[in-house]
Amino acid sequence: MTALQSSACIWPARLHHLRRDSTEPEQLARFYGQLLDDRVEALPNAQWLVQGHGRRLIVGNGAKGTVPYFAFAMRDAAQLASYAAALEHLGVAREPSPSPLFAEGAFAVTDPDGRRVVFGLPLRVSGIQSALAGRLQHFVCASVRVPGLLAFYRDILGARESDRVLENEDLAAVFLRSDPEHHSFATFRAPASRPDHHSYETGSWNAIRDWGDHMAKLRIPLWWGPGRHGPGNNLFFMIEDPDGHKVEFSAELELMTEEVVYRTWPHEPRTLNLWGTAWMRS
Repeated sequence: MTALQSSACIWPARLHHLRRDSTEPEQLARFYGQLLDDRVEALPNAQWLVQGHGRRLIVGNGAKGTVPYFAFAMRDAAQLASYAAALEHLGVAREPSPSPLFAEGAFAVTDPDGRRVVFGLPLRVSGIQSALAGRLQHFVCASVRVPGLLAFYRDILGARESDRVLENEDLAAVFLRSDPEHHSFATFRAPASRPDHHSYETGSWNAIRDWGDHMAKLRIPLWWGPGRHGPGNNLFFMIEDPDGHKVEFSAELELMTEEVVYRTWPHEPRTLNLWGTAWMRS
């Protein structure tokens, strides 16, 4: 039996929301509300919800810069139930969902870095408008155990590997997809495991321009970019939030069918940015 056959079937699932923690959660939530021009509201248990069309972020009270969980929306109740059964068959421990944004039946699993991954069906909301398009698209973390994360997300959870980056045959980074978009999760090698960034898909180069102009009005400097990544081939720029977590605005991320096999890239600046300078963080 191949790894693909022995894994659960996550396809298709789309990143729906994540939780960012901070020692000043309300302050951070209001930063994101201004950054994204989104609605900010208080939730129980000292949490805050920032939401716009196609994007939701929960901000909680906790260690600065951490991401305790991120959450995937499944296609329907039948897929969620079959996915839960498949994970049970594989011996994966399931936990109650920590997310207030998913309906009953949602659950979480814990990855090798101790971060929870939540699966469920979103509660219905209406009347959310956003001046600038930017759907939440992917989450990326740094890790001391990249091979272990690859084995967990690919061979257990069933994500498809899109690209890997090698340095002298060692795995420096890996990109995985849970639907046709090039990656919904990625990880790169680092001296310590930590969250790195999350990304919003803006749709086009002109939209990247509009988001850049929005940053200028807010006096938020671009931290990296604009540029074009090698893996994923997407246009991008990044900024930093007040806790040092990176936020990416991306456009035209590559689409891949479920069956496409991964490609290999060298660990060099051009892989990170086809246009020029790169942040060599692994």
